[in-house]
Order: sequence, then structure tokens, then C-alpha cells
Amino acid sequence: MRRFSFTLLLLAAAVIGWVLAVWGPQSEALAQVMALARTLFLDGLKLIIAPLIFFSLISGILRLRATNEVRKLGQVTVTYYLCTTAIAIVIGLVVVTWLHPWTALPPLDTAALPVDQGVRLVSDADAGIGSVLLSLVARCLVNPFAAMAELNILGIVTNALLFGLAGLLALPEGSRVPAMVHDITEVIYRVAGWIVRLAPIGILGIVYGLAQSLETNVITQLVSFALVVLGATAVHSLVVLPFIAWRFGGVAPADLFRKVGHAMFVALTTSSSAATLPVSMQTAETRLGVRRSTASFVLPLGATINMDGTALFEGIAAVFLAYLFGIELGTVGLFAVFFVAMVASIGAPGIPSGSMAGMQMVLLAAGIPLEGIGLLLLIERPLDTFRTAVNVQGDLVACAVAERTAFRSDDG
Repeated sequence: MRRFSFTLLLLAAAVIGWVLAVWGPQSEALAQVMALARTLFLDGLKLIIAPLIFFSLISGILRLRATNEVRKLGQVTVTYYLCTTAIAIVIGLVVVTWLHPWTALPPLDTAALPVDQGVRLVSDADAGIGSVLLSLVARCLVNPFAAMAELNILGIVTNALLFGLAGLLALPEGSRVPAMVHDITEVIYRVAGWIVRLAPIGILGIVYGLAQSLETNVITQLVSFALVVLGATAVHSLVVLPFIAWRFGGVAPADLFRKVGHAMFVALTTSSSAATLPVSMQTAETRLGVRRSTASFVLPLGATINMDGTALFEGIAAVFLAYLFGIELGTVGLFAVFFVAMVASIGAPGIPSGSMAGMQMVLLAAGIPLEGIGLLLLIERPLDTFRTAVNVQGDLVACAVAERTAFRSDDG
């Protein structure tokens, strides 16, 4: 009942924020108070993201004493993430092939636009894909302190995996290092719990700011594109993930949304899977019954590599922009776009509009002018909220699947 009341409190805060922005007094003092509320919550989450991911992932690995347990859990988790991302891409590929309402209107007159026409074409996609892979490797292999200071989540996860696995293999059975790491993790969890309690205040300020900055003069083609993305994302969220949770995780579809709704709502309002990580951790343990060692391994990894909604969005967006700029992709180009979108989504930062970094890689591989990102920014933020919620939903389903699959023999 307490968590249900907290969800109602979040909804009430969102409604109040919207009402104040639309019908409330437009004063500078109120705007500053709302900005303070938003900053207090979001910056508080940013404060603990890096140590939470680093220490919780190492702690989760060290809790799995047997090397075969790590191998089994890792195999299940990575297989799940790759499969669901591939499914999301297939959904986007099918949807954009059959539904492209923006083609009812003519493409842009690129001759009258100040765009760079010298970007690489899909026929030169090898260089684009190679640069994507080089960029991912460069972001993975960095100093752990630099990764945490720069909030390079891919680098943080890579370092945590390396140090965690090395500690698991090198430390003797009676070593005090695992206990010390677990204690540090507990302290971080306590701080995270304090910050999560500020969620209603933060959401009040977030919704207030979004409602005031909404653009009403949206182009018809952008609206049709947004509807296609939302439809494809809804299929993945309402059909694919609930089926996987029921078939492989033992969670009924109705129970799934009741249990993970709180975390999805926070993701919806913050547009950040990384910022939602403390809430996801709590949800996995208390609502889905996942042990902490599993959640500490699966969720930080998922916040970095499980971006189903992002991969789906980037693929459809590239096809949409290709039409607007009069670029013929063809069948090979279509598959190349979705492949690069899948690779780019793996390293997408779990922050609001984080997919824009990966979107540049996709556009370069497809030969689409980077100026297209400016068009996407007109509609990208509302879409970002929904796909982030789906990303978090997928992470929590991964916890249920990993808990049931990797440890089935232990529970039965």
C-alpha cells in the first residue's frame, strides 16, 4: 500500500506541475522554485550514478562466488539483451517498411537548405561501422576514475566487469575485500534511497519545465513520424516484453505492469535509464523478488547495453530523414542503418536525449546530413520519455528472466 501511495504521489506531482505551468501564475519566483526542485532531484541522481554502477556491479559479481554462476548469469543476461534489441529492430524494420505516412508529403528542397552534402554514403558503410566500433572501444577502455568523473557509463561498466571478474578469480576465499565492497555498496544504496524519496519534488519541477517549453508548431511529417515510433515502441512494450516475462520469467503480464509501473513512471518523467537505476534496483528486489546479487549485475549492465527503444527509434529516424533529404537507401542500406543503430544503441548514454550521440553515427553511416538532428530535436524529447520507460521495463524483465533461468536449479 505504501508503494502504491508513493506512485499516486508521483502522479499528483506530475499533474500539479502541468497545471501550474499551463494555468498557474507565470512568475520568475515560481520558475526558480521549480528549477530548484528539478535540479535537486536530477543532480542528486547524477551524484550517485557513477559509484552506484561501479560498486554495485563489482559487488554483484563478488557475491557470485562460483565462477560458473557468473558465466551462467552473464550468458543469460547478454543473450536476453541481444535478443530483445534484435526483436525491437525487426519490429522497427517491419513497421517502417509498411507504414511511412510522411511520404504523402514531398521531401525537403535540399538545394535551398544549408546542409553538408559531403557525408559518406551507405556504399561506404564499412568506414562508418568501423568508426562506430572504434568509438565504442575507445569509450570502454578508459581509466576508471576518468570514466566516473565524465559519467562515461560504458567505461564504468567495462572497468567494473574487469575488476569484479579479476577479484572473483584472484582473491582468496577468506579475503576481506568482498566484505568491504559490499559495505561501500550498502552505503551507496542508503544515499540512493534518500534521493529517491525526493522523486515527487523532482517530478513536479520536471513536468513544470517540460509543459512550458512544449512546441505547438510541429510539422505534419514529424507528427506522423512520432506516431509511427510510438506505435512500434508500444508493440515492443505491450506484446513482446510481457510475453518474454511470462514465458521465461514467470511473471504474468498484468502483474508485470503493476510491479514495474513505478520504475517505468520515473523513467518516463526523467528520460534517463541511468538516473532511474536506484528505483529499478529497489523495484527488482522488493516487487519482483530478485536477489540483490542478480539485480546488481543485470541492471547496471542493462542501463548501458539494453536500449531497445533507442535502437528502434534511431533506425526509424534514419529512414525518415533519408526520405526528407531525398536519399535512396535501398534494401542493403536499410539493413545497414538498423545494424549501425543496434551497435550505436549499445553505447548510448542513459541520460535525457542520450540517443542523439548514437544518432550521429547512424546518419553518417547512411550518408544523411547531420543537420537532420536539428529536425529530430523538435519531436525527440517527448519520444525519449516513452522509449526510456520501455528500456527500463526491459531491464526489469531481464532481472526476472535471469533470476528464473540462471538459478532455476538452485530454486527447484
